[in-house]
Amino acid sequence: MASSAAGRAGSAGTHSRRARRASLPTQHTLLTWLLAGRLVLVLATLLGASLVWAERPDVAFIATVAVVFALTLTSYGAWALFVRRTLPSPGFLQVQALVDLGLVTALVHVAAQPQSAFPALYVPVVAAYALLLPVGGGVFTALAASAMYCADTVWGQRLQPDTAFWAQFAVFNVVFLIVGVLSHRLREAGVEQATLATELERVRLEADDILHNIRSGVITVDGRGRLAFINPTAERLLELGDDIIGEPVLDRLRERSSDLWSAIVAGIGSGRKISRGEGLVARNGGKQFPIGLSTTVFRQEAQDAPSVTAIFTDISDLKQLHELHLRTERLEAVAALSASLAHEIKNPLASIRSSVEQLARSRYATDDERFLAELIVRESDRLSRLLNEFLDFSRVRATEFVPVDLKEIATGVIRLVKEHPDCRDDARMTVEGPRTVMEGDADLLHRILYNLVLNAVQSARGPLSVAVAVRPAEGADVPQGSDHLEHAARLQVSDDGPGIPADIRERLFEPFVSGRPGGSGLGLAIVQRAVEAHRGLVFVNSAPGVGTTFTILLPAHWRPEEIA
Repeated sequence: MASSAAGRAGSAGTHSRRARRASLPTQHTLLTWLLAGRLVLVLATLLGASLVWAERPDVAFIATVAVVFALTLTSYGAWALFVRRTLPSPGFLQVQALVDLGLVTALVHVAAQPQSAFPALYVPVVAAYALLLPVGGGVFTALAASAMYCADTVWGQRLQPDTAFWAQFAVFNVVFLIVGVLSHRLREAGVEQATLATELERVRLEADDILHNIRSGVITVDGRGRLAFINPTAERLLELGDDIIGEPVLDRLRERSSDLWSAIVAGIGSGRKISRGEGLVARNGGKQFPIGLSTTVFRQEAQDAPSVTAIFTDISDLKQLHELHLRTERLEAVAALSASLAHEIKNPLASIRSSVEQLARSRYATDDERFLAELIVRESDRLSRLLNEFLDFSRVRATEFVPVDLKEIATGVIRLVKEHPDCRDDARMTVEGPRTVMEGDADLLHRILYNLVLNAVQSARGPLSVAVAVRPAEGADVPQGSDHLEHAARLQVSDDGPGIPADIRERLFEPFVSGRPGGSGLGLAIVQRAVEAHRGLVFVNSAPGVGTTFTILLPAHWRPEEIA
């Protein structure tokens, strides 16, 4: 990521340097230039005073006093600007403007030539302070320059103004006016440019922050197949290093994801964009995960082929949620069918059983007939129990939502399972986690835990450990797209049993699927329907010889309209 950050920093630095070259000088820079220019004027004034000292000592004395005064205020200005680093106030700037105008006037007075080139020095002084001061301050500086020039000519040098003088005076005032207006507009343009630059920098930082923190991968490849940009999420998903900015990347992309590679190559070659595509990404270990993919194409100046930006997201959670919803829909259909069949079969079965019992009690029945009758009755009872399980499966509904403690329910389930005939004496069962309160149907929650723990016990072939863990769910526990589980309870049942066979793992929650001889295959289907009745999610992770873990997420709170 260092290389990508360096690339972005270099780009930002280039734009910043261009902006500085195109923008007006800063206030600090202008004041530095003015102080340096004042020193030049001081030297010129001293030189002029030394040349006229013998002929005009009074003029030389006035010029010297002006120089001393100017040096004093220059020293103060430099101290305030460079040592204290204070922000100059309008009053401070106005005083500095008057000092510079006075120094120019002293130089014009020493030269004793009002129509020489020296009065033109008023113009840059007025222009500079028009950029630094507000409109009123700029106008005052221009008027002060005109007044000083006129006063020095009329009263200082005691010259009779002629037509040429007034023409020059008028030209100076027009120039002062034009320079003042242009300087003010430049100042406003500079402020607008600075505001725009600040806003652009803010937007750039926000965009950079978004690209670094979004959960989607973003990658840009230029027309030559070189990596131009990659955000941290893309680095993590594609397992690419951060040292390949500017390097050819297409071959490495093809190794990671042929779908992503094809989309980028199609964009570079033909300019084709992809919207809402899907693909697969392979990790170093060989494991694959699905991604949602979109690309956009753009061409920069001096590029023969366009650049392509791809945005992709790991949609494993979304795929899993989709499969869970499909499983729920199938279970709903089977539940409806089971209820219908159970009702249709249960009454005729009861009639058959009753009739067979009557025939078996007849005094004309032989021993063989009685034996067959007992067999029919026994199998009828077994079939009746199976039908009752079908009805239980179809009747899984949450009837009330009240605050319940999952840890308390888990503790009661463990005590009950320990008394079950199938529970071995060496089975070790524990409950872990804090008191976890949620709103739910206590009966259904009990059935969820009972079926899972009993299923683990009945599947064991030797010593077994079962751990039930309850706690509030954290952000990392909840898959993407499950906003209703923002505040959820997490229930986990883990065992170290033989695991679930691979051939039934994909169909585990379907009715009549069981890996245990004699099992009805409805226990986990009931768990799925009970979890769905709470708008929850159930996940399973199992490996042969390692054990099985069921993880259930349930909403901790319900709104009244959801319960209704």
